[in-house]
Amino acid sequence: MAKIKEEPKKPEFALGKENYILLIIGFVIIIVGFLLMIGGRSDDPNVFNGKEIFSFRRITLAPIVVLFGFLFEIYAIMKKPREPQENAS
Repeated sequence: MAKIKEEPKKPEFALGKENYILLIIGFVIIIVGFLLMIGGRSDDPNVFNGKEIFSFRRITLAPIVVLFGFLFEIYAIMKKPREPQENAS
C-alpha cells in the first residue's frame, strides 16, 4: 500500500489581491477628502474669514468624498475574491 504525501497548504490571506488593491484605492480617496478639508487659515489671528472657512469645498465636498471613501472601503472588504480558474486541458 503506497502512502500519498500530502503537500502542506500554503497560508491563504483572508482577501484576494484585488480586494487589497481596492482597499488601497479607498484609503487614497479618504486621504484626498481630508486634504480637501485643510486650509482657511488667516495670516492675522485677529481677523475671522468666514468665507474661506465655510467654503463649499470644506463643508460639503470634502465630507462627501470621505464618506464615499469609507463606503468604497466597505465594498472592497465585502467583495468576494475571484476563484482561480483551473484549466481542464
